[in-house]
Amino acid sequence: MPSYPYVLLSAAVSLDGYLDDTGPDRLLLSSPADFDRVDEVRASVDAILVGAGTIRADNPRLLVNSAERRAARTAAGRPEYPLKVTVSASGELDPAANFWHTGGEKIVYTTEKGAGRLREDPVAADVVALGDDLDWRDLLVHLRQVRGVERLMVEGGGTVHTQLLRQGLADELQLVLAPLFVGDPRAPRLFGPGGYQEGRLRLVETRRIEDVVLTRYEPTAPGTGVLPAAADRHWLALACDLAAECPPSPTAFSVGAVVVAADGTELARGHSREGGDPVVHAEEAALAKIAPGDPRLAGATVYTSLEPCTHRSSRPMPCARLILAAGVRRVVTAWREPDTFVTDADGSGMLTAAGVDVVVLPEYAGRAAAPNAHLVP
Repeated sequence: MPSYPYVLLSAAVSLDGYLDDTGPDRLLLSSPADFDRVDEVRASVDAILVGAGTIRADNPRLLVNSAERRAARTAAGRPEYPLKVTVSASGELDPAANFWHTGGEKIVYTTEKGAGRLREDPVAADVVALGDDLDWRDLLVHLRQVRGVERLMVEGGGTVHTQLLRQGLADELQLVLAPLFVGDPRAPRLFGPGGYQEGRLRLVETRRIEDVVLTRYEPTAPGTGVLPAAADRHWLALACDLAAECPPSPTAFSVGAVVVAADGTELARGHSREGGDPVVHAEEAALAKIAPGDPRLAGATVYTSLEPCTHRSSRPMPCARLILAAGVRRVVTAWREPDTFVTDADGSGMLTAAGVDVVVLPEYAGRAAAPNAHLVP
């Protein structure tokens, strides 16, 4: 399965949801203290991304302004500045923009047509052509697997934020609300119309910073099909945390599981040997807490730190079959079952053969395996 960076969306808006007004100068929505907070966030990430429209409209430099923070980056063996990233399908970019002439390394993601244009009118950046069209998933895979980006901060504009949220690729939204109104329908808004994921986002922080308010949200709605969404990572991480709560056993794995409805509502959670039952499995424990026939199960996702079992001696039905019997059609897991107790166990294969969409996120395998180190060296 593809592996993406952690994607953090950052924006400031007016009380009526605008990113800017229509005047000749950039409308300053953040307070001085919040600008310093943004600088701190920039210093913490591996890359900062803005769309080409933001470069044209704002001519940003996108720097870490604090010398102390830059020094801390270099002391930790990191580049002084994060990688600067932009996206342009057309390749129509001003070579004189501040973006290219400040900070460290830069990269442009574009189409084959855009790459041709940039060969004729180059900018001071690496150019990566993603094909005939721009695909956000391909871009994120390249950033992580080729450029080593683990954390990506996205600072706009509204079109970029909208696309990433609609495709379920944003792990976190940091939104600053400024105490003013714009009121001009011609001004740019943060989010555009379209089909967003279901459900409510989870509020994880609210903080007053001088006269603005920072709110941080995480998505909750699972992905669909075999394509992972950002919320899938949050829920799978919770399943791995539940695995760590299991009483250790010399004869069974420690596993955590969470069942989540399509709108992001948690239906149930469970872990191995829960409630003092020495043989209960995580998926079994979680599904037992949901009423049989609950209509939400058909659109739900089961998150489990270890792929569901296909053979067991302690109970008549293995977890893969329990999932099928419940009517769940999507499973996200971190770790394929090793041969410790069952040779060639393939819960993912059994589920896939029955028409269930199975997503494996191997970057969580280490967390899933940690409570089982005594079983799998």
